[in-house]
Amino acid sequence: MKSYSFHATIEIIGINPYVQVPEIILTEIFNQAGKNKGHIPVTGTINSLSYQQTLLRYSGLWRLYINTLMLKNSPQRVGETIEVTIEFDPSDRTIKPHPKLIEALKNNLDAKSRFDTLSPSMQKEIVRYVSSLKTEESRNRNIERAINFLLGKSTFIGKRTL
Repeated sequence: MKSYSFHATIEIIGINPYVQVPEIILTEIFNQAGKNKGHIPVTGTINSLSYQQTLLRYSGLWRLYINTLMLKNSPQRVGETIEVTIEFDPSDRTIKPHPKLIEALKNNLDAKSRFDTLSPSMQKEIVRYVSSLKTEESRNRNIERAINFLLGKSTFIGKRTL
């Protein structure tokens, strides 16, 4: 994939810092991605530091949101001009469910049935959260919470019961 470079000024919408990608570069990335709708995975650098992110269209503009992993203190850097490289990222970003989550869903068919009806983004949020946990204890505790959430018994990851 070809990488494109540009300079951009950090802007903010709500609490989210972002830069606008120049139209000519967007067109090239759309061509590489084979689409110009939905989420478009990209990779590149900001001030020479690597990132992996998703281009999103919001309020009519395509935005590259700049989080604090990409640029330290990014919310406080609104108005700063940064150097950006960007290219379409065809790599597989699928997050595999933790085996214990798979087992818990297999052992509770009601929870599994409810999980299967969730939107892909909500499924991904649950899988990502459980997969990111570091200790066995917190993983076990949160898998139990996820199952209870799916059964409508409790909240989970800031979401009300289903």
